[in-house]
Amino acid sequence: MTRAGPLATGREWPGPLALLHTSPAHIPVFEGLRDQDHPGLELRHTVSEELLARARAEGPDSVAAAVRAALDAALADGARAVLCTCSTIGAVAEDAGAALPVLRVDRPMAAAAVAAGARIVVLATVESTFAPTVALVEEEARRAGRPVDVRTVLAGDAWALFEAGDTDGYARAVARAADAVTGADAIVLAQASMAPAQRLTATSVPVLSSPRPGLAAGAVAVRAGRNVA
Repeated sequence: MTRAGPLATGREWPGPLALLHTSPAHIPVFEGLRDQDHPGLELRHTVSEELLARARAEGPDSVAAAVRAALDAALADGARAVLCTCSTIGAVAEDAGAALPVLRVDRPMAAAAVAAGARIVVLATVESTFAPTVALVEEEARRAGRPVDVRTVLAGDAWALFEAGDTDGYARAVARAADAVTGADAIVLAQASMAPAQRLTATSVPVLSSPRPGLAAGAVAVRAGRNVA
């Protein structure tokens, strides 16, 4: 597990936002979005690639204790809120019962997908993401009182490119998979790593990604703060 930050501070923010990642590739993405949308917000990054590897092999619940330990460390380090950027373990993070707000990066995206229409395609590059993301979309649909028909599509050739560090090839592979989708009102890019594909798609179907709206929700949580004894 590695940590990075803080890289920026701002007196107008009451404290830092901690981000729990399962890939170091997410750090520059969220730093860039912070600079564009939330200047001065301090981000504190924790990267634990082994969490995703274990969750894929043994199921998300297998990392519950490790996730809780990471959240406790963020609390001890002074974070006002935590944003989990891994869709596979997002529900585990939300359910950990931490003493500070814990958000999953894909929840705002799921709500936007439900608002877009009933036919939702969840596109992922690893199968372990499907169950938690579909469950999240269905949860948001129940909350909104809207019926949904959720389908899953695996961009099976893409993940090897990501693991090899070919992020451009990865984005193109995801975009091709999105463009092949038919009969949908919204396409959900289930993993934060897939976000760059959003600008490469040619489909007329709305393609939704999680980093920007997820970070915005994290910023709101920082403003709201947590109780400090």
